[in-house]
Amino acid sequence: MQSRLRVQGHPIQPMLVTFPYGLFVSAGIFDLTDVIGGPAFLGEVGYWTAVAALVSAALTAVAGMVDLWDVPGDRTRATAIAFNLVNLATAGLFLLACLIRADSPQRGASVALLAVEVLALAVGGIGVRLGARLVRRFDAGRAAETTSLDALDGVAGSTVEIVTPTRSLRGR
Repeated sequence: MQSRLRVQGHPIQPMLVTFPYGLFVSAGIFDLTDVIGGPAFLGEVGYWTAVAALVSAALTAVAGMVDLWDVPGDRTRATAIAFNLVNLATAGLFLLACLIRADSPQRGASVALLAVEVLALAVGGIGVRLGARLVRRFDAGRAAETTSLDALDGVAGSTVEIVTPTRSLRGR
């Protein structure tokens, strides 16, 4: 299966998903530091990092929904749906933490909010495993392709593609 949204033939969503995960982990680290007695501004930094993660998670979800459209109706589709739902749960838990903190003056973290974030990161870890499974399944056909930067020689024009899948990929 090939993704509709690609850069140089590689699907965009696996590239995008690293941003919200990295930002969620960073927010958790900032909040942990705030809770254990670090400078108070780290709580606010953690809050805004989580907000940035939520924005990037929304963009990643859009790419995931576009890709989900063409996933064959087998175990791969079930894995892709589970992956997107797990990512939604992770973002939902962080959204809950952000909404609770939004009205506080310095948006600092508490032990309870940190526990919610740790739970969200644990759920996100399941998403990482599911995402790795999907990438291995989708990239199995790409193993014989050139993977060095030499593959970019002679590339002219735009390298971002939005393609219409062929009939055989739709499976409908």
